[in-house]
Amino acid sequence: MDLKKRLVITFSILLSLPVFIAITGFAIVILSKDPFVPKPLFIEVFLALIIVLILSCIVVTVWINNGVFNHIRRLNKAMSSIAQGNFDDTLSEEEVSGEIAELFKSYEDMRLKLKESTEDKLHDEQQNRELISNITHDLKTPITSIKGYVEGIMDGVADTEEKKERYVKTIYTKAMEMDRLINELTYYSGIDTNRIPYTFHRIDVSDFFNDCIEEVGLDLDNKNIELNYSNLLEPGTRIIADPEQLKKVINNIIGNSVKYMDKPHGIIDIRLLDASDSVRVEIEDNGRGIEQKNLANIFERFYRTDASRNSAQGGSGIGLSIVKKIIEDHGGYIWATSKEGEGTCMHFVIRKYEGENDSEKEEQI
Repeated sequence: MDLKKRLVITFSILLSLPVFIAITGFAIVILSKDPFVPKPLFIEVFLALIIVLILSCIVVTVWINNGVFNHIRRLNKAMSSIAQGNFDDTLSEEEVSGEIAELFKSYEDMRLKLKESTEDKLHDEQQNRELISNITHDLKTPITSIKGYVEGIMDGVADTEEKKERYVKTIYTKAMEMDRLINELTYYSGIDTNRIPYTFHRIDVSDFFNDCIEEVGLDLDNKNIELNYSNLLEPGTRIIADPEQLKKVINNIIGNSVKYMDKPHGIIDIRLLDASDSVRVEIEDNGRGIEQKNLANIFERFYRTDASRNSAQGGSGIGLSIVKKIIEDHGGYIWATSKEGEGTCMHFVIRKYEGENDSEKEEQI
Protein backbone atom coordinates (compact mmCIF):
# COMPACT_ATOMS: atom_id res chain seq x y z
CA MET A 1 0.00 0.00 0.00
CA ASP A 2 1.45 3.38 -1.02
CA LEU A 3 1.87 6.37 1.27
CA LYS A 4 -1.05 8.30 -0.19
CA LYS A 5 -3.56 5.50 0.53
CA ARG A 6 -2.20 5.12 4.03
CA LEU A 7 -2.71 8.83 4.70
CA VAL A 8 -6.25 8.75 3.28
CA ILE A 9 -7.15 5.84 5.55
CA THR A 10 -5.56 7.59 8.53
CA PHE A 11 -7.52 10.80 7.94
CA SER A 12 -10.73 8.83 7.42
CA ILE A 13 -10.29 7.11 10.78
CA LEU A 14 -9.40 10.38 12.51
CA LEU A 15 -12.53 11.97 11.03
CA SER A 16 -14.88 9.06 11.63
CA LEU A 17 -14.03 8.51 15.31
CA PRO A 18 -15.16 11.94 16.57
CA VAL A 19 -18.11 11.88 14.19
CA PHE A 20 -19.14 8.50 15.54
CA ILE A 21 -18.81 9.77 19.10
CA ALA A 22 -20.75 12.93 18.26
CA ILE A 23 -23.52 10.98 16.53
CA THR A 24 -23.75 8.64 19.50
CA GLY A 25 -23.97 11.56 21.90
CA PHE A 26 -26.47 13.31 19.64
CA ALA A 27 -28.67 10.22 19.57
CA ILE A 28 -28.53 9.93 23.35
CA VAL A 29 -29.52 13.58 23.71
CA ILE A 30 -32.34 13.39 21.16
CA LEU A 31 -33.71 10.22 22.67
CA SER A 32 -33.34 11.53 26.19
CA LYS A 33 -36.54 12.68 27.91
CA ASP A 34 -34.62 14.93 30.28
CA PRO A 35 -36.08 18.45 29.78
CA PHE A 36 -32.87 20.13 31.03
CA VAL A 37 -30.72 18.89 28.12
CA PRO A 38 -30.25 21.83 25.63
CA LYS A 39 -30.87 19.98 22.38
CA PRO A 40 -30.55 22.92 19.92
CA LEU A 41 -27.23 24.00 21.44
CA PHE A 42 -25.88 20.47 21.24
CA ILE A 43 -26.87 20.21 17.60
CA GLU A 44 -25.04 23.46 16.78
CA VAL A 45 -21.91 22.31 18.61
CA PHE A 46 -22.07 18.98 16.81
CA LEU A 47 -22.37 20.60 13.37
CA ALA A 48 -19.54 23.04 14.17
CA LEU A 49 -17.35 20.13 15.23
CA ILE A 50 -18.07 18.28 11.98
CA ILE A 51 -17.23 21.36 9.91
CA VAL A 52 -13.98 21.98 11.83
CA LEU A 53 -12.93 18.36 11.39
CA ILE A 54 -13.65 18.39 7.67
CA LEU A 55 -11.80 21.68 7.13
CA SER A 56 -8.85 20.43 9.22
CA CYS A 57 -8.61 17.27 7.13
CA ILE A 58 -8.76 19.27 3.90
CA VAL A 59 -6.05 21.70 5.07
CA VAL A 60 -3.78 18.90 6.30
CA THR A 61 -4.32 16.93 3.07
CA VAL A 62 -3.42 19.91 0.87
CA TRP A 63 -0.41 20.71 3.06
CA ILE A 64 0.91 17.16 2.86
CA ASN A 65 0.23 16.97 -0.87
CA ASN A 66 2.16 20.18 -1.54
CA GLY A 67 4.90 19.47 1.00
CA VAL A 68 5.44 15.77 0.30
CA PHE A 69 3.71 14.30 -2.74
CA ASN A 70 4.62 17.08 -5.18
CA HIS A 71 8.29 16.73 -4.22
CA ILE A 72 8.11 12.95 -4.46
CA ARG A 73 6.58 13.25 -7.94
CA ARG A 74 9.38 15.69 -8.85
CA LEU A 75 11.97 13.23 -7.56
CA ASN A 76 10.34 10.38 -9.47
CA LYS A 77 10.46 12.43 -12.69
CA ALA A 78 14.15 13.19 -12.11
CA MET A 79 14.90 9.50 -11.48
CA SER A 80 13.11 8.62 -14.73
CA SER A 81 15.37 11.09 -16.54
CA ILE A 82 18.44 9.33 -15.13
CA ALA A 83 17.04 5.97 -16.25
CA GLN A 84 16.84 7.41 -19.79
CA GLY A 85 20.46 8.58 -19.62
CA ASN A 86 19.81 12.26 -18.89
CA PHE A 87 21.97 13.38 -15.95
CA ASP A 88 21.19 17.11 -16.20
CA ASP A 89 17.90 17.14 -14.27
CA THR A 90 18.92 18.83 -11.01
CA LEU A 91 17.10 19.06 -7.68
CA SER A 92 18.01 21.85 -5.28
CA GLU A 93 17.83 21.02 -1.60
CA GLU A 94 17.39 24.73 -0.89
CA GLU A 95 13.83 24.53 -2.28
CA VAL A 96 12.73 22.16 0.49
CA SER A 97 13.54 21.33 4.09
CA GLY A 98 13.73 18.41 6.49
CA GLU A 99 13.78 14.83 5.24
CA ILE A 100 12.83 15.90 1.71
CA ALA A 101 15.92 18.14 1.56
CA GLU A 102 18.08 15.19 2.62
CA LEU A 103 16.41 13.08 -0.06
CA PHE A 104 17.12 15.74 -2.70
CA LYS A 105 20.74 15.97 -1.54
CA SER A 106 21.16 12.19 -1.79
CA TYR A 107 19.69 12.32 -5.29
CA GLU A 108 22.10 15.10 -6.31
CA ASP A 109 25.10 13.17 -4.95
CA MET A 110 24.01 10.08 -6.86
CA ARG A 111 23.34 12.08 -10.06
CA LEU A 112 26.76 13.75 -9.99
CA LYS A 113 28.57 10.45 -9.36
CA LEU A 114 26.66 8.70 -12.13
CA LYS A 115 27.32 11.59 -14.51
CA GLU A 116 31.02 11.59 -13.68
CA SER A 117 31.21 7.81 -14.02
CA THR A 118 29.43 7.89 -17.38
CA GLU A 119 31.65 10.69 -18.69
CA ASP A 120 34.77 8.82 -17.52
CA LYS A 121 33.53 5.68 -19.26
CA LEU A 122 32.89 7.55 -22.51
CA HIS A 123 36.31 9.22 -22.20
CA ASP A 124 38.02 5.86 -21.63
CA GLU A 125 36.19 4.36 -24.60
CA GLN A 126 37.33 7.27 -26.76
CA GLN A 127 40.90 6.85 -25.53
CA ASN A 128 40.82 3.11 -26.22
CA ARG A 129 39.57 3.75 -29.75
CA GLU A 130 42.33 6.31 -30.20
CA LEU A 131 44.91 3.85 -28.85
CA ILE A 132 43.79 1.16 -31.30
CA SER A 133 43.89 3.70 -34.11
CA ASN A 134 47.37 4.90 -33.10
CA ILE A 135 48.81 1.40 -32.71
CA THR A 136 47.23 0.24 -35.97
CA HIS A 137 48.67 3.23 -37.83
CA ASP A 138 52.12 2.83 -36.28
CA LEU A 139 52.22 -0.90 -36.97
CA LYS A 140 51.34 -0.43 -40.64
CA THR A 141 54.54 1.50 -41.39
CA PRO A 142 57.08 -1.12 -40.17
CA ILE A 143 54.97 -3.98 -41.56
CA THR A 144 54.91 -2.33 -44.98
CA SER A 145 58.68 -1.81 -44.82
CA ILE A 146 59.31 -5.40 -43.73
CA LYS A 147 57.16 -6.71 -46.59
CA GLY A 148 58.99 -4.50 -49.07
CA TYR A 149 62.46 -5.58 -47.96
CA VAL A 150 61.50 -9.26 -47.79
CA GLU A 151 60.08 -9.06 -51.31
CA GLY A 152 63.31 -7.35 -52.40
CA ILE A 153 65.32 -10.28 -51.05
CA MET A 154 62.95 -12.86 -52.58
CA ASP A 155 62.94 -11.12 -55.99
CA GLY A 156 66.71 -10.84 -56.06
CA VAL A 157 66.83 -7.05 -55.76
CA ALA A 158 69.33 -7.50 -52.93
CA ASP A 159 71.84 -9.13 -55.26
CA THR A 160 74.92 -8.50 -53.16
CA GLU A 161 75.87 -9.54 -49.64
CA GLU A 162 76.12 -5.89 -48.66
CA LYS A 163 72.55 -5.19 -49.81
CA LYS A 164 71.23 -8.32 -48.14
CA GLU A 165 72.89 -7.34 -44.88
CA ARG A 166 71.40 -3.85 -45.11
CA TYR A 167 67.96 -5.27 -45.87
CA VAL A 168 68.16 -7.72 -42.95
CA LYS A 169 69.26 -4.98 -40.56
CA THR A 170 66.36 -2.81 -41.67
CA ILE A 171 63.91 -5.70 -41.20
CA TYR A 172 65.32 -6.29 -37.73
CA THR A 173 65.01 -2.58 -36.82
CA LYS A 174 61.39 -2.48 -37.99
CA ALA A 175 60.60 -5.67 -36.10
CA MET A 176 62.06 -4.14 -32.93
CA GLU A 177 59.88 -1.07 -33.48
CA MET A 178 56.80 -3.30 -33.70
CA ASP A 179 57.88 -5.15 -30.58
CA ARG A 180 58.22 -1.85 -28.70
CA LEU A 181 54.71 -0.79 -29.71
CA ILE A 182 53.23 -4.13 -28.65
CA ASN A 183 55.09 -3.98 -25.33
CA GLU A 184 53.70 -0.49 -24.70
CA LEU A 185 50.19 -1.76 -25.38
CA THR A 186 50.68 -4.72 -23.02
CA TYR A 187 52.12 -2.46 -20.35
CA TYR A 188 49.25 0.00 -20.77
CA SER A 189 46.79 -2.83 -20.09
CA GLY A 190 48.58 -3.46 -16.79
CA ILE A 191 48.41 0.23 -15.89
CA ASP A 192 44.70 0.44 -16.70
CA THR A 193 43.90 -2.45 -14.35
CA ASN A 194 46.51 -1.56 -11.68
CA ARG A 195 48.24 -4.89 -12.22
CA ILE A 196 51.81 -3.77 -12.84
CA PRO A 197 54.09 -6.29 -11.11
CA TYR A 198 56.69 -4.56 -8.92
CA THR A 199 59.67 -6.08 -7.18
CA PHE A 200 61.12 -3.39 -4.93
CA HIS A 201 64.75 -3.45 -3.80
CA ARG A 202 67.00 -1.18 -1.80
CA ILE A 203 69.31 -0.07 -4.59
CA ASP A 204 72.37 2.15 -4.71
CA VAL A 205 71.43 5.08 -6.96
CA SER A 206 74.95 5.65 -8.31
CA ASP A 207 75.47 1.99 -9.21
CA PHE A 208 72.06 1.82 -10.88
CA PHE A 209 72.61 4.91 -13.04
CA ASN A 210 76.18 3.87 -13.93
CA ASP A 211 74.70 0.70 -15.44
CA CYS A 212 71.98 2.70 -17.24
CA ILE A 213 74.50 5.16 -18.69
CA GLU A 214 76.61 2.28 -19.98
CA GLU A 215 73.60 0.71 -21.68
CA VAL A 216 72.18 3.81 -23.36
CA GLY A 217 75.52 5.48 -24.11
CA LEU A 218 76.49 3.22 -27.02
CA ASP A 219 73.08 3.54 -28.65
CA LEU A 220 73.19 7.34 -28.39
CA ASP A 221 76.71 7.39 -29.89
CA ASN A 222 75.36 5.56 -32.94
CA LYS A 223 72.71 8.29 -33.30
CA ASN A 224 75.30 11.09 -33.03
CA ILE A 225 73.88 12.22 -29.67
CA GLU A 226 76.24 13.30 -26.92
CA LEU A 227 75.47 11.96 -23.44
CA ASN A 228 76.67 13.88 -20.38
CA TYR A 229 76.31 12.45 -16.89
CA SER A 230 76.89 14.13 -13.52
CA ASN A 231 76.31 12.65 -10.08
CA LEU A 232 76.20 15.05 -7.11
CA LEU A 233 74.88 12.50 -4.61
CA GLU A 234 76.68 11.32 -1.51
CA PRO A 235 78.26 7.87 -2.02
CA GLY A 236 75.99 5.06 -0.85
CA THR A 237 72.73 7.00 -1.40
CA ARG A 238 69.94 4.46 -1.77
CA ILE A 239 66.29 4.38 -2.70
CA ILE A 240 63.52 1.77 -2.61
CA ALA A 241 62.73 0.98 -6.25
CA ASP A 242 62.04 -1.67 -8.84
CA PRO A 243 65.17 -1.56 -11.06
CA GLU A 244 63.43 -2.88 -14.16
CA GLN A 245 60.53 -0.45 -13.94
CA LEU A 246 62.81 2.47 -13.11
CA LYS A 247 64.96 1.55 -16.10
CA LYS A 248 61.81 1.72 -18.23
CA VAL A 249 61.33 5.29 -16.98
CA ILE A 250 64.88 6.26 -18.05
CA ASN A 251 64.54 4.55 -21.43
CA ASN A 252 61.15 6.11 -22.17
CA ILE A 253 62.35 9.61 -21.32
CA ILE A 254 65.54 9.24 -23.35
CA GLY A 255 63.58 7.63 -26.18
CA ASN A 256 61.32 10.69 -26.26
CA SER A 257 64.35 12.98 -26.35
CA VAL A 258 65.79 11.05 -29.29
CA LYS A 259 62.44 10.96 -31.08
CA TYR A 260 62.02 14.74 -30.99
CA MET A 261 65.67 15.68 -31.47
CA ASP A 262 65.93 18.25 -34.28
CA LYS A 263 69.58 19.31 -33.93
CA PRO A 264 72.44 17.94 -36.07
CA HIS A 265 74.39 17.33 -32.86
CA GLY A 266 72.06 16.21 -30.12
CA ILE A 267 72.91 16.50 -26.43
CA ILE A 268 71.30 14.70 -23.49
CA ASP A 269 72.33 15.56 -19.93
CA ILE A 270 71.53 13.30 -16.99
CA ARG A 271 72.01 14.82 -13.56
CA LEU A 272 71.59 13.27 -10.11
CA LEU A 273 70.96 15.87 -7.42
CA ASP A 274 70.56 15.72 -3.66
CA ALA A 275 67.15 17.12 -2.61
CA SER A 276 67.36 16.81 1.18
CA ASP A 277 65.44 13.61 1.95
CA SER A 278 64.97 12.74 -1.73
CA VAL A 279 66.94 12.03 -4.90
CA ARG A 280 66.19 14.34 -7.82
CA VAL A 281 66.89 13.17 -11.36
CA GLU A 282 67.03 15.56 -14.31
CA ILE A 283 67.16 14.38 -17.92
CA GLU A 284 67.58 17.33 -20.27
CA ASP A 285 67.92 17.47 -24.07
CA ASN A 286 68.53 20.17 -26.66
CA GLY A 287 65.67 19.06 -28.89
CA ARG A 288 62.82 21.06 -30.34
CA GLY A 289 61.12 21.65 -26.98
CA ILE A 290 57.44 21.79 -26.09
CA GLU A 291 55.05 24.72 -26.29
CA GLN A 292 53.95 26.02 -22.89
CA LYS A 293 50.28 25.40 -23.73
CA ASN A 294 51.06 21.69 -24.25
CA LEU A 295 53.45 21.23 -21.33
CA ALA A 296 50.77 20.51 -18.71
CA ASN A 297 49.23 17.73 -20.81
CA ILE A 298 52.23 15.66 -21.86
CA PHE A 299 51.75 13.07 -19.07
CA GLU A 300 48.14 12.39 -20.05
CA ARG A 301 47.40 9.11 -21.77
CA PHE A 302 47.29 9.29 -25.59
CA TYR A 303 48.32 12.96 -25.61
CA ARG A 304 50.54 13.87 -28.55
CA THR A 305 51.96 17.34 -29.16
CA ASP A 306 52.14 16.44 -32.85
CA ALA A 307 48.46 15.72 -33.41
CA SER A 308 48.87 14.65 -37.02
CA ARG A 309 49.19 10.92 -37.50
CA ASN A 310 51.37 11.60 -40.55
CA SER A 311 54.22 12.83 -38.36
CA ALA A 312 57.48 10.99 -38.70
CA GLN A 313 57.73 10.34 -34.97
CA GLY A 314 54.64 8.17 -34.57
CA GLY A 315 54.21 6.54 -31.16
CA SER A 316 51.24 5.34 -29.16
CA GLY A 317 50.98 8.44 -26.99
CA ILE A 318 51.20 6.48 -23.72
CA GLY A 319 54.97 6.53 -23.07
CA LEU A 320 55.02 9.45 -20.63
CA SER A 321 51.81 8.33 -18.94
CA ILE A 322 53.61 5.06 -18.19
CA VAL A 323 56.56 7.04 -16.79
CA LYS A 324 54.26 9.08 -14.54
CA LYS A 325 52.47 5.96 -13.27
CA ILE A 326 55.74 4.19 -12.38
CA ILE A 327 57.19 7.23 -10.58
CA GLU A 328 53.99 7.76 -8.59
CA ASP A 329 53.89 4.06 -7.66
CA HIS A 330 57.39 4.59 -6.25
CA GLY A 331 56.03 7.38 -4.04
CA GLY A 332 57.61 10.11 -6.15
CA TYR A 333 56.44 12.76 -8.57
CA ILE A 334 57.49 14.00 -12.01
CA TRP A 335 57.20 17.23 -13.97
CA ALA A 336 58.71 18.85 -17.06
CA THR A 337 60.17 22.21 -18.02
CA SER A 338 60.79 23.24 -21.59
CA LYS A 339 61.63 26.10 -23.95
CA GLU A 340 60.42 25.78 -27.50
CA GLY A 341 63.34 25.45 -29.88
CA GLU A 342 65.86 24.95 -27.04
CA GLY A 343 64.95 21.65 -25.41
CA THR A 344 63.10 19.90 -22.60
CA CYS A 345 64.06 18.79 -19.10
CA MET A 346 62.27 16.00 -17.25
CA HIS A 347 62.52 16.10 -13.46
CA PHE A 348 61.49 13.36 -11.09
CA VAL A 349 61.98 12.88 -7.37
CA ILE A 350 62.09 9.67 -5.31
CA ARG A 351 62.50 9.59 -1.53
CA LYS A 352 65.81 8.29 -0.14
CA TYR A 353 66.04 5.12 1.90
CA GLU A 354 67.45 6.02 5.32
CA GLY A 355 67.52 2.53 6.86
CA GLU A 356 70.52 0.62 8.09
CA ASN A 357 72.88 -1.15 5.74
CA ASP A 358 71.34 -4.54 6.26
CA SER A 359 71.09 -7.33 3.73
CA GLU A 360 68.85 -6.65 0.77
CA LYS A 361 65.35 -8.04 0.87
CA GLU A 362 62.70 -8.07 -1.79
CA GLU A 363 59.18 -6.84 -1.46
CA GLN A 364 56.71 -7.79 -4.15
CA ILE A 365 53.52 -5.90 -4.92
